[in-house]
Amino acid sequence: MYRRQGRAITNFQTTLPAAESDLAQQLIKDPYTFDFLTLAQGARERELEGGLLGHLRDFLLELGTGFAFVGSQVPLEVGGEDFRLDLLFYHLKMRRFVVIDLKMGPFKPEYAGKMNFYLAVVDDLLHHSDDKPAIGLILCKAKNRVIAEYALRDIATPMGVSEFKLPTVEEIEAALTAEDTFPSTLPSREAS
Repeated sequence: MYRRQGRAITNFQTTLPAAESDLAQQLIKDPYTFDFLTLAQGARERELEGGLLGHLRDFLLELGTGFAFVGSQVPLEVGGEDFRLDLLFYHLKMRRFVVIDLKMGPFKPEYAGKMNFYLAVVDDLLHHSDDKPAIGLILCKAKNRVIAEYALRDIATPMGVSEFKLPTVEEIEAALTAEDTFPSTLPSREAS
């Protein structure tokens, strides 16, 4: 975990005060490891989200200390249209909402614009007077570092881009095989 913390591509240095930028940067990892999930190769974002919610405790442990779950598919009404946030958290130490947008494919620049929109809406509709501005995290199956850096360069709201890793079929099979071959060394009741 030490090697993954603070490695996400973010714009925190230009959008947050120095102390807050350093804290936010250290809280976001790259990649996130979802080895507690077993999703099919062609899984969709809804299935990823459902898997994370089904293993919420494990997901919160992977996110790190201070994250509190607020909701999934959180509805937002803007200009008479409905929008939904994939996942919404609140970070207790940073005192701000954290919006997570899940993407099953590689990062695309337009995801930053969508996240910018979500953060503006969260700050207007959900923000309390004691809260600091929300930050966003775009979690993708893959990213091109250069494209992500360009996409975040001139955006004024704080956000980051990280990858997530799912276990491979081989890793799942190895884990299942290891469970099947675990020796039963407990004595039977009849032997005692």
